[in-house]
Amino acid sequence: MKKKRSLLKHLVVLSAFLFPLNLMAQQDVGDLFKSGPADATKLVDAYMNPLFKGLGVGLNSGWHNTAKAKSFLRFDLRITATAAFAPTKDQSYNTNNLGLQNIKPSLGQNGIGPTALGDDNEGSTMDILINGVPSGKTFKLPQGSGIHFAPSPQVQLTVGLPKNIDISLRLVPSIKLGDDAGKINMFGVGAKVEILPLIMGKSDKLIPFDLAIALGLTRLNYNLPLDINNGKYSNQEIDIKINGFSAEAIISKKILFFTPFASVGYNSSNSNLKALGSYDFDSPTIGNPNNTQTFTDPVNLKNGEINGLKASLGFQLNLAFLRVYGSYTKAQYSYVNAGIGFGIGK
Repeated sequence: MKKKRSLLKHLVVLSAFLFPLNLMAQQDVGDLFKSGPADATKLVDAYMNPLFKGLGVGLNSGWHNTAKAKSFLRFDLRITATAAFAPTKDQSYNTNNLGLQNIKPSLGQNGIGPTALGDDNEGSTMDILINGVPSGKTFKLPQGSGIHFAPSPQVQLTVGLPKNIDISLRLVPSIKLGDDAGKINMFGVGAKVEILPLIMGKSDKLIPFDLAIALGLTRLNYNLPLDINNGKYSNQEIDIKINGFSAEAIISKKILFFTPFASVGYNSSNSNLKALGSYDFDSPTIGNPNNTQTFTDPVNLKNGEINGLKASLGFQLNLAFLRVYGSYTKAQYSYVNAGIGFGIGK
């Protein structure tokens, strides 16, 4: 009997595949594949959505730590990490509010379960229904990760262009994370333009600060093989796509080797999760309480998780060829970002 893959476990590994963390083992999200595609989709969405919000925030973070564009052909390579914090309301969900058709909390249970970024505790026991009546088949809502933030790494190369412009590239070629951990690839591109030189020409040096606008766009793809039905089907897999977009105005002031900055802007992210392949769902009947039904490609979730304003404070520390970065951003999912970089020239 093949061991079930834990979707949550691998998604958290996905979010931190370049940034090692000690994480607790997780329950299998396959335990939410109950009753039928409609109920399973609602349960998976309620459970996974906060993690996708955190990953989307991570895609949009850490693009810039100064308004000053790099000089022509000067570059730096940075490695940073982000922790996006889930608000309390996104650390649990109530199945009574999901509109489930054939599932309800068991007698004496409140129907509440932790989300992927919730507490490391199992949720309520749930009944699978036959014509609105408990069938005798039950399951528990899966436990959370025990961490209330989504970690994500950023590896970025920034190169200066003429006209006070620099561009940044984030690239992860297709990587197999392990025999049962799936594959990941990511591509992102960003650009920053200094405003004052465009407006004032060489007179911009009379202004005691730098001002810029910046954009960033990122796409992450992840594919994970599943085994929900103990080896019965070989075509089960999860396909995930997450897109992030960020736009911001940045102001900074270099003081010797220390550059504090502030920015305001907008960020958005969306995701698409598909459960592909064939899956058996518990579908008890009065005559056959162990009855199952097989569905193909049963889950297709499309969400626009993050969509709103953000404001950041942070710094860049230049020590010869070494850079140190740090920032805090207030947003729908607030986050901290920190890391180091190596570069040549200003």
